Amino acid sequence: MRTLTYYIAATIDGYIADQQGGFDFFLPFEGEVAAAILADWPETMPVHARGPLGLTDVPNARFDAVLMGRGTYEPALAAGITSPYSHLRQYVFSRTIDQLDPEVEIVSGDPLEFVRELKRQEGMGIWLCGGGRLAGALLTEIDELVIKRHPIVAGTGIPLFDGPFDPTGFTRAADRTFDSGVTFETYTRN
Repeated sequence: MRTLTYYIAATIDGYIADQQGGFDFFLPFEGEVAAAILADWPETMPVHARGPLGLTDVPNARFDAVLMGRGTYEPALAAGITSPYSHLRQYVFSRTIDQLDPEVEIVSGDPLEFVRELKRQEGMGIWLCGGGRLAGALLTEIDELVIKRHPIVAGTGIPLFDGPFDPTGFTRAADRTFDSGVTFETYTRN
């Protein structure tokens, strides 16, 4: 069975974006953190960055599908990009937007039911790109958390998980700390 990985940047206090969905306050994409992401998670780079980063012909390492909430998809749309991860199968969960690109499937139904069916299909891992509400709705199906924790306190914003109170145990599987203070924290479901 395929696994669902929530791979996301977050602040020390657990926010993935500001109240409007902006994430430009995270540390710049450079140095050893950028090198680690490009080496280990190349398919998480959006299509408009793949060429400049030398990833045009780099195969997917872990994932062949990406899940996004509407709020995660909207920054790409605002930039005129309707298929931000064309090297992956793309699914956007929304009840308010229409199909804009044949490479992006809009899912308006139950996210849990959809993901359970997707996990039963053949393929590589599934990347949950964001956002917090979708992560909260899919908590019972998340197999792995990879949090790129930035040494920043936001105070408020979009939380890592936005859903009902539901304590769910995970086990810390790995840590990787960089000189910038960014830590990659990996957790697996208990």
